[in-house]
Order: sequence, then C-alpha cells, then structure tokens
Amino acid sequence: MSDMFCFQCEQTAGGKGCTKVGVCGKSPEVANKQDELTCALVGLGRAAAKNTPSKLADELMMLGLFATITNVNFDKLRINELINLIKDEKNKLDSSAKDFPVNDLWTGNEDIVSLRSTLLLGLRGMAAYAWHAYVLDKKDDEVTAWFYKGMRAIGEEHTAEEWLNLLMEFGQINLKCMGLLDEANTTAFGHPVPTKVSTLVEKGPFIVVTGHDLHDLKQLLEQTEGKGINIYTHSEMLPAHAYPELKKYAHLKGNFGTAWQNQQKEFDNVPAPILYTTNCLMPPKLSYADRIFTTAVVGYPELKHIPDANSKKDSSSILDKAMELFGIGSKENKMAQKDFTPIISKALELGGWKEDKQFAGINGGTELMTGFARNAVLGVADKVIDAVKAGAIKHFFLVGGCDGARPGRNYYTEFVKKAPKDTVILTLACGKYRFNDLNIGDIGGIPRILDMGQCNDAYSAIQVAVALAGAFKCGVNDLPLTLVLSWYEQKAVCILLTLLALGIKNIYIGPTLPAFLSGNVLNILVEKFNLKPISTPEDDIQAILSR
Repeated sequence: MSDMFCFQCEQTAGGKGCTKVGVCGKSPEVANKQDELTCALVGLGRAAAKNTPSKLADELMMLGLFATITNVNFDKLRINELINLIKDEKNKLDSSAKDFPVNDLWTGNEDIVSLRSTLLLGLRGMAAYAWHAYVLDKKDDEVTAWFYKGMRAIGEEHTAEEWLNLLMEFGQINLKCMGLLDEANTTAFGHPVPTKVSTLVEKGPFIVVTGHDLHDLKQLLEQTEGKGINIYTHSEMLPAHAYPELKKYAHLKGNFGTAWQNQQKEFDNVPAPILYTTNCLMPPKLSYADRIFTTAVVGYPELKHIPDANSKKDSSSILDKAMELFGIGSKENKMAQKDFTPIISKALELGGWKEDKQFAGINGGTELMTGFARNAVLGVADKVIDAVKAGAIKHFFLVGGCDGARPGRNYYTEFVKKAPKDTVILTLACGKYRFNDLNIGDIGGIPRILDMGQCNDAYSAIQVAVALAGAFKCGVNDLPLTLVLSWYEQKAVCILLTLLALGIKNIYIGPTLPAFLSGNVLNILVEKFNLKPISTPEDDIQAILSR
C-alpha cells in the first residue's frame, strides 16, 4: 500500500503519481491531510445544497481548495486547522451532510477517476483566482456557487458524457472568474502599460516578493516607502511593474531571478528576505530559510508567517486563530493593512549587497519587457491588423504557461528562437522566463515578444483573440494564431479547460501530458479539440505554418 498518492502536477513521479513523497517536497502526512481537506470540502458542498452558506463558508471553500495547489502549503497543522473549520461550518449548515470517503478520492474506474480529478484540479486553480479577486473586494455569486456545485459533483456518480459536460461548464465559469480578477486588478491598480524592467539589484537593503498577489505587494510598497528598502519582484510578480498604481513607487526597482523552480539556487545566501504571497514555495535550504516569510494561505513548518490584518493574536478561539493564519471570517474590510514590520526589520538587518549586482535571464539578457495586457494590445489593434493584412505578420504564437524543472522545457526557448521573423510571440505566466530576456526584434515597431502578464492573464489573450476575430470577421480558430502551452500545476488545468470550453482547437501542450488524463479521456480531447502533444520546435513550427 502506498504512503500517499498525488498526480496533480507535471513533475509527478514516473509520470504516473507520487506514492512515497511528493516530488514537490510534500510529505505523505501533508498529502493525506490535503486529501482529507478535499473530502471535507465535498461535505461542505453537500451541506450548502439545502441552506445558504455564510461568508465564512465561502472563504473556507476558496482557501481550502487553494491550500491544496502544488507548492502552496506544506504545514499539516495549518491544513488541519482548515479541516476543523470546514467541518464546523458544514455542521452549522447541515449536520447530516457526509464528507466524501478519502479512500475513494483517487480510486475507481480509470476514466471516471480521470474526469473527476480533472474537474477537481481545475476547481483548485480557479479558487486561487477567486481569492485574489476577493481580497480586492470583488466577488461573483455565480463563480462562488459553482465551487459548491463542483465539489458536490466530485462526490456524485456521473457518466463520462456528464463529466465532460461539467468540465465544459466549468471552463466557462473559470473564464468569468478570470474576468473578475482582471476587473479587480485593473480597478485597483490601473491597466498595465508596456514597461521595461531591469535585472540589476542595487546595493543596500531590499525585499524580494514572489507569488501572484498584487494586493500584498501594494501593502508592502506602502509600508517600505521612505525606509531605504528597495523591492524586487520574482517569477509571476514581474507583471506588477506594468500597473500604474504600483509602478509609481520609485523603490519598486526591478526583477530578481527567474521562474519558481530555480529558487533554491537563486535564493541561496541572498542577503534579503523573501515574501511568498501564493504558491511556488519549495522546501527552503538552510542558507536562506531564516529569511523567508509566508502570508495568506502559504505555509511551511517553522517559517515566519505574516498574519492577516484582522487577526486576533491573543485569542484562543478556533475562528480567531483561523483569522490570524488565513485572514478569514472577519467582518472587517478585507482591504485592511497587514503588518509587514517583521520583514521590513529583517531587510534592514541583512542590509543587502554592498555593491550593485547585475543579474541576467537564462539567455544572458539584462532587461525584460512586460505590460502587454489586453488594453495595451487592443490600443494598437489597428497597427496589428494592418501588419497582418500587409503580410508583415504571418502568424501569432501564444507560448506560455507554467515553468518547471523537468528536462525538455528548453523546447519553449528553442521554439521562440526558431519562430520565423514575421511571427509574433504572445506570452504569459512564468514559462516566459525561458525566453523573455531574448531580443528578437520587432515588426513595424511592434515587439515580437509581448508579455501579457500572469497565468490568469490568459483572459487578456482570449479578449485579444476575440477582438481580432471580430476585426477579420472569422472565428478564433480561423485566426493565424496557435497556442503552445507549458503546464505544471492546477491553474494551468483550469485555463486549459476554459480554452477547450471556448472551442479553441489545435492547442500544443507539453512538456509531458498530464498523468491524470487516462488514455480514453485523452483520446476524446484529441478527437474533439485536436489537442496535440509537443514534438520538436522545428517539426511543430513547420506543421503549424503549413496548415
């Protein structure tokens, strides 16, 4: 009997599933607690079928799913706190509602397990997006209700066709959720504008911020202003430099490092603290563990945690403890300020480097561009359309997604390098670090690499594609546009389901296919959507451009 089972990320052991310890560093104890948490959320979903769930139940549903995403929470004690809260809230709604049996979560008919798991992993990804919007006071009742519906579905029997219908319905809901987050971010921080970002780290105290949460970054910028501390983004936080309400802070200096999987090397003995606002945490090395700070749902045993602004540290009640750890259950404004004093003090204590240090991307480049979200791209849509009509732009490739450590991801670097000079590369998420420091020129003043933002900014890419299709009076699948995606964790799963739900075909995916897709389910997706595993950059480019 295995100690655990997890096949939700691209790097899962043997391409089949982690059974002894997670490749991500997750212990069997944590993996099993996360399964228990998932099954408790099914119970909460069932309980909400008869009675209207509370604000706390909504928060628990989002954070419970968020906590089970790869590289988010490695702390079994904090996960257990969530389980206790969920069970308590479930009993308030309907004490007769049963949790899903833990032993049944990953077992059963192979195809049904595959379909059920695909929905579950998509829900986990959507929960992250919904939470980021929620902390910015944006919530959609239809999205929230679908979490309960989806988790109830996990505990129900469905035919393969019914599961596929649920997946397509979920994909449409996730599009709405990504739109909600887009609205939250642009309302709070303005529309991104094209921005050059340096990889130089200036001498003196500094803080590195990683993850995805722009609200946490804004609070940190406010609290460090005038203190002689510079702020640097890392990985998925790079697009923060393009938001007007964030870029106005002069001490938001640049970007440190590359994608998440390189952190154990890049953070080794760095003389500055690192703030983890969401997932992408790897088990830290001793050389920098003392300078890591987590916040919100992120957790790892013995690391320092920045509590929620509304926490009550002196209370022993389970609800107040949860407020301290996760920032849930408060009747106060979610926009209240966290106290980043501990990380500020650590930055001043460590002092940073004594001289400026120039870093570079994986291809040697020292300057990055970001900020080409939907508003920026559609602002020059006339130039793009004219370039296509004139034959100056022959094809668009959306090359992006999650990065990771598995061999074969240099495919994406080589794909961009080998893409013909009359093509444009749209990109998003941390997969762009494979090539975003390359200088491959422009077409009539339009940069050939357009960084659209974080993974959730797939919404921007979809809006651009829809607008172009409208301009050319054709369907999205008829555009000279091909998606070449890399995946690692569950947010990539929910984005893929959204793309499929929109009927987008001929998507290339790699570097490997998900272990949770059974052969029969994969065949259905290939037949219905012409989903394609990547091969070689040369062969794939030739096949795409010869269609």
